[in-house]
Amino acid sequence: MSATTAVRPAASGTTGAKPVRARRKTGAGLGLVAWLAGIVFFLPIAWMAMTSFHSEEDAATNPPSFAASLTLDGYREFFGADGGASPWPALINSAVASVASTLFVLVLALPAAYALSIRPVKKWTDVLFFFLSTKMLPVVAGLLPIYLFAKNTDLLDNIWLLVILYTSMNLPIAVWMMQSFLAEVPVAIIEAARVDGAKLPTILARVVAPIALPGIAATSLICFIFSWNELLFARVLTGVVAETAPVFLTGFITSQGLFLAKVCAASLVISLPVLAAGFAAQDKLVQGLSLGAVK
Repeated sequence: MSATTAVRPAASGTTGAKPVRARRKTGAGLGLVAWLAGIVFFLPIAWMAMTSFHSEEDAATNPPSFAASLTLDGYREFFGADGGASPWPALINSAVASVASTLFVLVLALPAAYALSIRPVKKWTDVLFFFLSTKMLPVVAGLLPIYLFAKNTDLLDNIWLLVILYTSMNLPIAVWMMQSFLAEVPVAIIEAARVDGAKLPTILARVVAPIALPGIAATSLICFIFSWNELLFARVLTGVVAETAPVFLTGFITSQGLFLAKVCAASLVISLPVLAAGFAAQDKLVQGLSLGAVK
C-alpha cells in the first residue's frame, strides 16, 4: 500500500505537467505568429519611410538600393520648398472635416445608443439592423445624387458638405459600436442618478460618458480614421478651397510620371495624424474594443 501511495502523486504530477507544457508551447507559437504578422504589416510602412529619404533616382532603381544616400528633398518638395503647392490648406481641411464630423457623430450616437441599450426601444435589434443596412449601399451609387444636390445648393467645394457627409457615413457604425459599449453600463447607477433628480443630458454627460469612456474613445478614433482617409467624395465634391489631404496626395501622380520619393514622403506625413491619434488613445482603444469580452 505504501509503494502504491508513493507512486500515485508522481504520476499525477507528471500528468498535470503535460498540459502546462502544452499551453506554454501553444502560447509561444501564438506569440511567434503575432510577431510575424506584426512584421509583415510593418514592412510596407518601413519601406515607405526608407524610400521617402532617398532621391528620385535612387527610389526608382530596381532592385532598390539600400545603401543609397539619404536626403530630405522629398519632404522639401512636399512642403512646397521649390515653389510647389503648399499642403497646409489640405491638411487643415482634413483636420476640420475629420474632427468636426467625429464630434457630431458622438453627439448624435450617444443618445441613440442609450435608447437602444440602457433604455431599449421595441424591436431594438431591427433598429440596429436598419442602421447597419445603410452601409450596404455602394458609395459610388449615391455619388451622382449627392453631386447634383451639392451643385443645386451651391455646396460644391465646401468643407461643411464633407462634414455632413462624413457624419452621416460614420453615424451607423458609431451607433452600432456604442450600443454594445453602453450595454455594459450598470443600470443601477443610472437609476440612482434619476432618483437624485438628474435629467437625461446630465445622466449622459456625467454618468454614462465617464463609464463608457474607453468605448467612446474607440468609436471616435475609428470615425476619425474613416473621415481622414476618405477619398471618393472629397475627390468629386471638392476643388481648391475644400481640398483634403488624400486629394492633395493624388496630385503627385501626373502625366510626367510617378515621383516615388515625394509620394512616399507625402504619404508618411499625411499618415502621421492618424498614427499619433492611435498611439495617444491606444490604451482606451484596447479597453473599448475588448469591453464586454470578459465577464
